[in-house]
Amino acid sequence: MEYSISPDGEKFTLPTDEDYKQEYEKLVKLADEQRKMGREIVVVMGLGFVGAVMAGVVADSVDKDTGKSNKFVIGMQRPSTRSFWKIPFFNRGISPVKAEDPEVEPLIERCVMQKKTMIATFTYDALKLADILVVDVQCDFLKEDLGNLRSGNADISALEDSFKIIGEKISPECLVLIETTVPPGTTEYVAYPHIKKAFKKRNITSEPQLAHSYERVMPGKNYVSSVRDFWRVCSGINEESREKVSRFLSEVLNVEEYPLTVLDRPIESETCKIVENSYRATILAFLDEWSLFAETNGVDLVKVIDAIKIRPTHNNLIFPGPGIGGYCLPKDGGLGLWAYKHLLGFENDIFKITPEAININDTRALHVAQLVRDALRNMGLIVAACQVTLLGASYREDVADTRYSGSEIIVRKLTEMGADIKVHDPYVEHWWELEKQESYPAAGLSWSRFFRNQEHLSEIRMIPDLEDSLNGSDAVVIAVRHKQYLNLNPDEVVEMAGGKIAVIDCFGILDDSTIERYFELGCEVKGLGRGHINRIKDKVRKRQQAS
Repeated sequence: MEYSISPDGEKFTLPTDEDYKQEYEKLVKLADEQRKMGREIVVVMGLGFVGAVMAGVVADSVDKDTGKSNKFVIGMQRPSTRSFWKIPFFNRGISPVKAEDPEVEPLIERCVMQKKTMIATFTYDALKLADILVVDVQCDFLKEDLGNLRSGNADISALEDSFKIIGEKISPECLVLIETTVPPGTTEYVAYPHIKKAFKKRNITSEPQLAHSYERVMPGKNYVSSVRDFWRVCSGINEESREKVSRFLSEVLNVEEYPLTVLDRPIESETCKIVENSYRATILAFLDEWSLFAETNGVDLVKVIDAIKIRPTHNNLIFPGPGIGGYCLPKDGGLGLWAYKHLLGFENDIFKITPEAININDTRALHVAQLVRDALRNMGLIVAACQVTLLGASYREDVADTRYSGSEIIVRKLTEMGADIKVHDPYVEHWWELEKQESYPAAGLSWSRFFRNQEHLSEIRMIPDLEDSLNGSDAVVIAVRHKQYLNLNPDEVVEMAGGKIAVIDCFGILDDSTIERYFELGCEVKGLGRGHINRIKDKVRKRQQAS
């Protein structure tokens, strides 16, 4: 008997053949009841980071004239050992996605338990009942080498399998809305052929109704709002699809304040998402070389950026930190490269900036390990004989999202060099990329494969108390701009550590007076892009010598 185990350890038996039969009968009855109430049936396929909240937003929407619910949502999740637990959680009104946004849990609970406009299921037969199908099936870009995007490839196998099943199950009138970030061309060159062929086998002569509209979801305190109250781009493969997707999104999203942009073809909408995220990744990568320039030439890049940002045309400059992280920016440019060759059939190499930007961002955190090495060396210590505390495991400030975080590369490189690692993050309870590195994000895909000496990292656990995490450490890496880390007192840090400590600032968090105080306490300080630190060190040293 197989089980799916939730993050808190609850076991759920995977469904049997009889369970599938009973489940579909229940859904048919429910759908009939909902249609009699004048509600459309919306199936959301994939209850992950995007799908779970999208399902809630649709289920919570109301007719803008009557104020009554006119959508009934069936969230559909494949019943694997890894994710089946999400279904019973959902049906209890419990969000399967933990978030900092206080709106997430009430949203799911309200739609399931109070409004009764949402249910979750494990059977693909739910697709037969859909008037609208929203596809939120994961599409990854798998990297074969760290810092070499070109050696990777897009994994669209789950999407292709989904499109085949969709074509076998949906009614000809169902609008299929692909919300997943996909390689440009996927809707027209992958989804359409699969669904069209399945229709032909079913003797359906009408054209599939296919649309694409990418999400701009952001983790953090505005998670729900980033789905519901934000600008959307959409497109369809024909006029009927464009009209249907425009109507649907206008009914469930706040298009009054955030109007839709409707493009002619799905490849345009798909390209929008890839260019949008590649642009942001490029801005961040651009500053990497200037960060190194600053470090070697006595320049404080933080002050330089602040001075430039006064000019309104340049106010989007962002200090890059130890890597960009998150699910989108590290991979989306790769989907464009892959599509150009493998979906659209071109062999010439037109991409120069996009892959290099991602390569720089993926490997930037390796420099942090070098700064740790150099700071410890200045104190007469070596990495392999030291304990290092990492402050911040997530990829951005004040969220719990650890996907592709620069912090992971810092830990893995320092571990490869022999350091003992302790980790603190006020938002992260479990760092699954380390704790379950044999199977997370999937078997054989952990970043542990790029480094040696990684086996024992599965034993790392988050230390909830800051003082406990610092106790006995020789170095501390401030890797994320969490609020708790912005005003750390140097005297208290040294006291918690039990003595002088090497401090590495990855995000320009330490101001000059704080850096100066660390040096007065006998500590060593290094920082990404903080070349002026040596001037502060020399000032303190001269003052101490004079006294």
